[in-house]
Amino acid sequence: MPDKPWKVMERRVARKLGGQRNPLSGGASRHTRGDVIHPRLFVECKHSVNQPILKLMRQVEERAHDEGKTPVLALHRKGEKHDYFLVRDDNVLALRASIDR
Repeated sequence: MPDKPWKVMERRVARKLGGQRNPLSGGASRHTRGDVIHPRLFVECKHSVNQPILKLMRQVEERAHDEGKTPVLALHRKGEKHDYFLVRDDNVLALRASIDR
């Protein structure tokens, strides 16, 4: 029987980030509560049909493509100190490769 799509996604993300899928994510794990076991990153994976934030990201990607630039969606919640950045996996991996050199 094939794996569930969310397990496939967790394995793919773990492989891309140089970690491994956490088979017991949540409170049962001895390693981390995240979905990926990694020495420096806490990774939570969400696999679903409807993720509204991705509609915004698609617009950013289209506009960035028109200008030959890397798409980044910056998010900020009023009253908080930090900003959040949404970046596509291939762009993060390219950044990781440049750092690892």
